Amino acid sequence: MAVSSSSWELPLVAVCQVTSTPDKQQNFKTCAELVREAARLGACLAFLPEAFDFIARDPAETLRLSEPLGGKLLGDYTQLARECGLWLSLGGFHERGQDWEQTQKIYNCHVLLNSKGSVVATYRKTHLCDVEIPGQGPMCESNSTIPGPSLEAPVSTPAGKVGLAICYDMRFPELSLALVKAGAEILTYPSAFGSVTGPAHWEVLLRARAIETQCYVVAAAQCGRHHEKRASYGHSMVVDPWGTVVARCSEGPGVCLARIDLSYLQQLRQYLPVFQHRRPDLYDSLGHPRS
Repeated sequence: MAVSSSSWELPLVAVCQVTSTPDKQQNFKTCAELVREAARLGACLAFLPEAFDFIARDPAETLRLSEPLGGKLLGDYTQLARECGLWLSLGGFHERGQDWEQTQKIYNCHVLLNSKGSVVATYRKTHLCDVEIPGQGPMCESNSTIPGPSLEAPVSTPAGKVGLAICYDMRFPELSLALVKAGAEILTYPSAFGSVTGPAHWEVLLRARAIETQCYVVAAAQCGRHHEKRASYGHSMVVDPWGTVVARCSEGPGVCLARIDLSYLQQLRQYLPVFQHRRPDLYDSLGHPRS
């Protein structure tokens, strides 16, 4: 299905692809360069991937490098958002929460900043990635991370209403359906997919989430080798509500751009009114006899 409009008046979003390392200062420098490029190109909202702040070699290093939301690194991004005059989706910050002293564990926190540098929303990843994929190496996020307690309502931005999620969350359609039911028009999955699951599942999952929710899906990704123990798949992209990939990053760090056409989204939802046809009265009743 063709996009209904290519007007230059439509809001432009930027998807930033990076290769984070344990060097937080260098990571910020790289991300800031991409955000400034996005602003120069006219984007109103730039998306950074999960672990934009750093990717550590082990859980102990992760905990040592983590910061609270009120720390220096978020302060630098606050200043960057103000300087560039655009919104920032910071897709997965290693956050020392208020319970840090008791738990000695962190949250994987998606932070949304407005163009004045104010924090307008935070979502703490609810589905932790504890998996062991042959050929990719084990991942046990819960070794250092606490699952978030709740979802975050979609936030009105210059590009549309954005629903916040992180990486592994994309495997749980219940989350995306809850966000669209709450008004989301753009779903965002900042990620650090591995070299085995990436080629097999990355694009198909993102396109599935877009099709079933009739939302734009924005997925900023980590790419390349972070250190001797870890590498990521990359392939950052934007998918439209029809399931078409409308923007994609090339290999290596960089930026891709897409325009968000909410009139097209609404038109598609009218043509194919799946949410009017849903039967929530049935979905939880399977296997339970009717009274």
